[in-house]
Amino acid sequence: MSDKKEIYREGLAYLIWGGVAFVLSMVLFWVFTTSKLPFGWNEVVANTVDWVICVLFTFVTNKFFVFKSKAGSLRGFGREFVSFVLARLFTLLLEDVIIWVLCGPVGWDEGLLEIAAKLIGQFVVIVSNYILSKLIVFRKPKANAEEIDKISAEDYDSDNDITEVE
Repeated sequence: MSDKKEIYREGLAYLIWGGVAFVLSMVLFWVFTTSKLPFGWNEVVANTVDWVICVLFTFVTNKFFVFKSKAGSLRGFGREFVSFVLARLFTLLLEDVIIWVLCGPVGWDEGLLEIAAKLIGQFVVIVSNYILSKLIVFRKPKANAEEIDKISAEDYDSDNDITEVE
């Protein structure tokens, strides 16, 4: 697949699976905070519990369906999982601060305002998560100098054939 097609495929897969994770996160947050179910949790507690559930879901979908990571060893898989969780911890903290500020000092602590605070936090998190996953967690390995020289030589030979004119 060409690099351009791969970028589009990856972006579309991130939007689809990210959309599923977004809906899951919003539903869990609603259930834990405002639904008639017996939770009634604080917004930050609800956000943190829904985060744990969604991180496990998004690790699997990002690894296998979005970035198609091929970490070939248990160590590589562990590195990806740990870096994924650490990156997501950073964005969880970011989202929790946004929700805390909006639901605390700003006073958005009831019903739809809680959901609006969560939506604002989610927007910031979605952009941050993509950047961190792309650049840090599931980055493609760099080609070594010999591979680059070989590819460059093959491209030069096939693209620039010189034929004699008689």
